[in-house]
Amino acid sequence: MSGTALAAGVVTVAAALSLGLAAVGGAAVTAQRTAGAADAAALAAADVVSGAVITGEDACALAARVAEASGSRLVSCAVDALTATVEVSSAYSGLVAVARARAGPPKS
Repeated sequence: MSGTALAAGVVTVAAALSLGLAAVGGAAVTAQRTAGAADAAALAAADVVSGAVITGEDACALAARVAEASGSRLVSCAVDALTATVEVSSAYSGLVAVARARAGPPKS
């Protein structure tokens, strides 16, 4: 009987650890995905304001489309001359991952 109880306890602990690691892994993946979406959105907006991409859309509207295509949501977008700064968010299991990115020429 005690061997059965011990085995059940070991299985329960292993299952709990597996679920915890899966949650942490999912959150880490979401954070990286959000960072990638922010980078892509900032680059898209900077390309529009620099003239590298010709489109009828506003730079921030294009950044919002790029963020949404990556499964994220554009929270804020600011364009200053040739520099675009964006903030993007994504949700995972009730938690929100936020990433910010800046694209444009280097500061002098």
